[in-house]
Amino acid sequence: MTARIGIITTSDRATAGVYDDLSGQAIIDTLRDYLSSPWEPVYKVIPDDRATIEATLKEMIDEQDCCLVVTTGGTGPALRDVTPEATEAVCDKMMPGFGELMRQVSLQYVPTAILSRQTAGIRGKALIINLPGKPKSIRECLDAVFPAVPYCIDLLEGPYLETDESVIKAFRPKLK
Repeated sequence: MTARIGIITTSDRATAGVYDDLSGQAIIDTLRDYLSSPWEPVYKVIPDDRATIEATLKEMIDEQDCCLVVTTGGTGPALRDVTPEATEAVCDKMMPGFGELMRQVSLQYVPTAILSRQTAGIRGKALIINLPGKPKSIRECLDAVFPAVPYCIDLLEGPYLETDESVIKAFRPKLK
């Protein structure tokens, strides 16, 4: 079974073509490095608009059958940064440990990481993770949280995601 993974870049400027979406590509490249099991990206670049973000998250999970949706952008304190609010609005459960760990890791590199509002949550049988917008930060944050992602997807009865253990090792508790 091929897993479907959503990648959403929220950026007014990337949507308008002012610059290329390097962040969404960084997520795809990182997941290609991590995953050894078959998967396909479902990729979109959308504006920093809460209703659009909510609708896109719902579409990727409810209609496109994504087991994981990773967003980039819109997690700061600026007025147009509304990705965490959109994520909370569509989730059944929030997973605050993801954001806590990502901020902790980011603080090792930049003091402004305290301004970041990354979060994660569950909608139905899918995990949504909000990442920052800078490609370097994306890899740092995913390196920190991804070991827990495959097991979370297991618990949600999603596809079995296998990682390339020479790159990143998924943690799954040993059964007795």
